[in-house]
Amino acid sequence: MLNIHKLWLFSSLCVIVFVVLYFQSEVARLEDNYYRKFEYKLLQARTESRQFDPKQPEIYDDDLVVIYNRVPKTGSTSFVGVAYDLCKRNHFKVLHINITANMHVMSLSNQYKFAQNVTKWREVKPALYHGHMAFLNFDRLGTYSKPIFINLIRKPLDRLVSYYYFLRHGDNFRPHLVRKKHGDKMTFDECVEKGQPDCDPSNMWLQVPFFCGHAAQCWKPGNKWALEQAKHNLVNHYLLVGVTEEMADFISVLEAVLPRLFKGASEHYLNSNKSHLRQTSSKLEPTQDTVKKIQQSDIWKMENELYEFAYEHFKFVKRKVLAKDGIGQTYFYEKIRPK
Repeated sequence: MLNIHKLWLFSSLCVIVFVVLYFQSEVARLEDNYYRKFEYKLLQARTESRQFDPKQPEIYDDDLVVIYNRVPKTGSTSFVGVAYDLCKRNHFKVLHINITANMHVMSLSNQYKFAQNVTKWREVKPALYHGHMAFLNFDRLGTYSKPIFINLIRKPLDRLVSYYYFLRHGDNFRPHLVRKKHGDKMTFDECVEKGQPDCDPSNMWLQVPFFCGHAAQCWKPGNKWALEQAKHNLVNHYLLVGVTEEMADFISVLEAVLPRLFKGASEHYLNSNKSHLRQTSSKLEPTQDTVKKIQQSDIWKMENELYEFAYEHFKFVKRKVLAKDGIGQTYFYEKIRPK
């Protein structure tokens, strides 16, 4: 009986010690979190006095031009819908670039005129331009200022399948519009099995040239130089390239980086119908046999390489901007001489 009493007493002490240690660790964790946030607030206060006049960037923000050279079937309509809803509230213009016959490249003369027009048309600044056009390098067009480029990229096979059924069944954005393949009931799997041109892997060659640009080599399917140029432009000439599958995060990063245009964009996207504005009707997922056959092509491999490259870069950027603990990165100036 005495041994049972001692065992009960020992067990009770163990429980008490465990509870005390647990609460001590929780208190320490909360205190550490509090002090980190407190230090961050102090750092913010110090930073305000060591950065440029906070009113100054607003002058430059009003001269802001963003170009979204949207790739077809990457969710671009949903994203642009957010911009159109915000433009009046945030006091900026949204302009659609409509190129004759839906061509994705401009003539050299139009490239020059467009670059001059976009950078000098002050009456519509700040502005977001959008349209299905290839990347345009403003460095070689003699403009004093350059716009900011943004874009979205999608898994290449998903984009091709979506476009295939879009041409046959349309979408829920304009359901009564008759598309050019209306009435064709052949599935994507049947198309691949029969080797039809509409599902040929060469049709996936679109995201690479959109990021590559206006050079002739960009539009030759399977061109390795085009792929490398697309990667170079993505890293060196785009402020941000997101992925369709993570559009909410793409919008959140834009709101954090470019609040002049995208303030309130994340909340609006999540709480409105913009997150599913345009969906292809009657789309069937391809079978595994079809997927394996498509993935054997060099063009899929190159387009997928660009997608994976863009996605890895987007994750890297996103981690720096969207800090999970709410404590973002900041900077300030010190050792300023002469005083």
